[in-house]
Amino acid sequence: MAGSVLFDAPGPRARIRNRVISLVTVALTLLVVWFVYSALEAKGQLDADKWKPFLTGDLWKTYLWPGVQGTLIAAVVSIGMALMLGFLLGVGRMSTNQGIRWSCSVFVEFFRAVPVLIMMIFAYFLYAQYDVFPSKHLALAGVITGLTLYNGAVIAEIVRAGVNALPRGQSEAASALGMRWGQTMRAILLPQAVTSMLPVLISQLVVVLKDTAIGYQITYLEMVRQGTNLGASYSNYIPALIVVALLMIAVNFTLSWVATRVEARLRRSRRGPEPMHADVPVTQGSFGAGAGGTI
Repeated sequence: MAGSVLFDAPGPRARIRNRVISLVTVALTLLVVWFVYSALEAKGQLDADKWKPFLTGDLWKTYLWPGVQGTLIAAVVSIGMALMLGFLLGVGRMSTNQGIRWSCSVFVEFFRAVPVLIMMIFAYFLYAQYDVFPSKHLALAGVITGLTLYNGAVIAEIVRAGVNALPRGQSEAASALGMRWGQTMRAILLPQAVTSMLPVLISQLVVVLKDTAIGYQITYLEMVRQGTNLGASYSNYIPALIVVALLMIAVNFTLSWVATRVEARLRRSRRGPEPMHADVPVTQGSFGAGAGGTI
């Protein structure tokens, strides 16, 4: 049997030991599942009566659907604003203007260090103090502000890392051809960096979606808050939270699936970056082809 370059193939004793450890792990997992199931069953949380309300349309219309709407509205608006802010700050941190670069760096480092909940609470009371938004939209505005500022700062670092990961020779060749910094960034570097950044960006977008649940602390009506309201009304907290968790998982998987499809489409697109090879010379025709040209 061929050995691996990463680790030595286990011998007979190691294989037996690994099987024993695997069996013990499975047994302990089943024991924990049984213990949790028994505890819930003893408390009556798994009785059919606790789950019957979920088969009625009124429950979904009154509790769950408004929670799903609240989560999606806050997530979609925050994701869009965070992406715009993140790209602006990320490009600003690489600017040749020292003032812009310094200002963007301070902004990014500050809002990366402040917890999202604190930003939500601060924005909520600030907007309420100066009547910036109607009272019914204060919680939504606070959630969007906190998520946008924090995730915009994180996305800015993702953008900066993605651009800096590209071969330095590309920007040098663009400069030699007389292209300005802005033209190089817009036409050469960013289009290539976006495709390499997509997996990390997808993960960050899922974080934005999950962090909408923090809005519970400023009375925003999202899935978790509506789940607790549902549990209080029907005295079925555990089933309510299980259903809310399944809904959140479904929404996250949907977001990841859509983003993955977009990533695959961009990679197949003619405008997407081609694989870079060290033996391909840099020519003016390569830059003229746009982001899809081989550098």
